[in-house]
Order: sequence, then structure tokens, then C-alpha cells
Amino acid sequence: MSAGSGTAATRRVLLVSHYFPPHVGGVERVVQGEAVQLAGHGHEVTVLTTAAGSRPGVERVADGYSVVRLRSWNGIERRSGIPFPLVAPWTVLAVARLVRGVDVVHCHDVLYLTTWFAAIAARLLGKPLVLTQHVQRIAHPRRIVGLVQQLVHRTIGGFVIRSAARIAVINGRAFDFLRAMDIPAETVVLLPNGTDTGRFHPAAGDKRPLRRRLGLPEDDVLALFVGRFVPKKGYDKLLQAAGDGYLLVLAGGPPPAAAGEVTGAVFVGSKTPDELADLYRACDLFILPSECEGFPLSVQEAMACGLPVITSDDPGYDVYGLDREWVELIRPTVPEIRAALRRLADDEVRRARMSRYSAGLAVSNFSWSAHRRRLETVYAEALRTHRGNVREAA
Repeated sequence: MSAGSGTAATRRVLLVSHYFPPHVGGVERVVQGEAVQLAGHGHEVTVLTTAAGSRPGVERVADGYSVVRLRSWNGIERRSGIPFPLVAPWTVLAVARLVRGVDVVHCHDVLYLTTWFAAIAARLLGKPLVLTQHVQRIAHPRRIVGLVQQLVHRTIGGFVIRSAARIAVINGRAFDFLRAMDIPAETVVLLPNGTDTGRFHPAAGDKRPLRRRLGLPEDDVLALFVGRFVPKKGYDKLLQAAGDGYLLVLAGGPPPAAAGEVTGAVFVGSKTPDELADLYRACDLFILPSECEGFPLSVQEAMACGLPVITSDDPGYDVYGLDREWVELIRPTVPEIRAALRRLADDEVRRARMSRYSAGLAVSNFSWSAHRRRLETVYAEALRTHRGNVREAA
């Protein structure tokens, strides 16, 4: 597994994601950030997505890229929380027209119809495919979800993975998953998600005026959770860990019905990126007891805002070399969550040291400019590999 750097010529790029803002989620914001960065540096960028949360059609965005939203049905997510928008089979024809006009096709995750259609079109039309595999699997309490993922990986997902000239991963478990499928190590690239360190930066001075503006208690220790209220995020365990000495602040949408009334927790709803940045800065620490994630964008944003971080001790995060003295890595169980919250709530000096570590790590590792440069190199490598394969087949 490598991490490239360098520059690349101007490309025509098709970014493919099952969801895109205004739909809320980490992958959505990563793809949006890639589109903004690539378009801002001269690349011709089109985003292919579903119309979940918006209307179908073509939209030209002020940041210099286009968004093509396919007519879709998002009832599976609405009814079960499983993110799987459906599009009609004949949509593949519209996807093929988009693929025909680009230099490289870049899909995010193998589990979705948009990726399948784009990968099939790329293979048929001789276009290089880049895949970002955010996780090796999605954690979900329903056994059927795990079985469906296994089926996808053994069929169409396996086809997508083996068709990719380069595969970007954001943690070590995804790399191991791909190696177990006999994907050559040189095909896999470590590509940390980008974070807007201009927007997400530490608070300057006293937090109390910001808290007053946001309607948050001025003197409590505020522990922030940012994420969708789905099982893999661990929000339910976090709510069970609510207690004295800290107040849980949860952002990411309306409170789930199962949450009920929880003493020691407040739900603040969905936030725009600017609102979210203010919310990070207003809080004292960040907690995300999630499972089977890549390396969550919310963790990177919290670090960029200088928040001490408590998150799950996932072996996939080892590639980031996190200093365990300054990042609390825990098993995502209620007792460990509660103990970690109490430790940090009671230790202002340690929180200050963890804050400095978080901010420094974010600036050096997670900036969007670094992500964009690495991505340009990945595209260049994918094009070279693809051309070499074409010559060998001739």
C-alpha cells in the first residue's frame, strides 16, 4: 500500500456516489470536497449520484462542477436506515453516456447500483476505473444485511474491485480485505479523507459567547457526537453512557424514536458545514463509539477544530500512527464509553494537551490540498496502468 504525491495533467473526471448533499453523510461530504478541489484546480468534474434528498436532473454548481442526479427511490433507507437507493435498470444507458465523455471514472464504495452501472460502463467503454473503498463492510445488527454484503462482494462487487486500476482506502482493514481477495498491493493506495482546515479550526479564546449563540450551556463539559443515527455509529451506547459531569450533544438529524427522553443529552439536529464547525468549536471533546468505519470524517473535523477525541480502538486505524496518550481509543461498550468520558471531563489539563495534538495532526495529515494532490497522482497512475493493460491485450 502506497501514498503518492505529485501533480497531474487536467482530467475529465466522473465522481460516482450513491448519495450527495443535501443528503447527509460523511461519504457525501468527501465526494463534494473532491469535486470542489478538483474543479478548482482545472479539472472538468461531473458528479453522478441519485436524487435522494433532491430532484432528478443536471445541476451546474457555483464551485465549477456539474451534478447529475438520477431519478431514484430511497424507501429502503427511510424504512430501515439501510442506505441503498434504487434506480431503474435502464439508467445504465444514461450512465454510459457520461462515462463515454470522461478520462477517468472514480466510484465510492462497491455496494451501490450507481457504482455497479458506472463500473460496467467503464469496462465496456475502455475507461480507467478508480475505486475508493471506505470500509470493508458496513456493521448492522440485521444478519441479512451482512449476508447481502457478502453476496455483493462475491459477485458484482468483486467485479468492480478487480476492474479498478487503483483502489484508495482510508484504513488498514480495507487494505487487508482487498489483499484477501488477491488484489495486488501496488493497486491499493492509502488516501486519507480531506478536511477543510480553513473552515474547521480551533476556537480562539473563550467558548462561552459561542455557546450562548448556539443555545448551549456555558459552563458544562460538552461531549459532542456527530453522525447519522444508525447502529454502526454507536449512538445508542453513547446515550446509555450519559451521566453526571458532562453533557452529551448529538448532531446528525432528528432524534431517533428509540432514543426517548435521555437525561444528560441534547439533540441539535442537522447542521450546515459552517454551523457544524461552530458546534465543534463550542464543545470540549468529541466522542464517536462507532464500528466498522473507515476513518470517520467527523473525527478528522473534530481534530481540526482542536477537540480531544474518544473513538473506537479499531485496528484499521493503525496506519495513522495515532498516539494513544493523546487520543482515547476504547472498546465501544457502555462501561468504557462512560469511563473515558469521565476521565476527560475531570481532567482539563489533559484535554488541553489532547487538543494541541489533534489540531497538529489534522493540519499535517488531513488537509484538502494534500488529499487533492494525492488523488491527482492516483488518477495518473490509474491511466498509466490502464494504458499498459490495453497494450498488453492488443
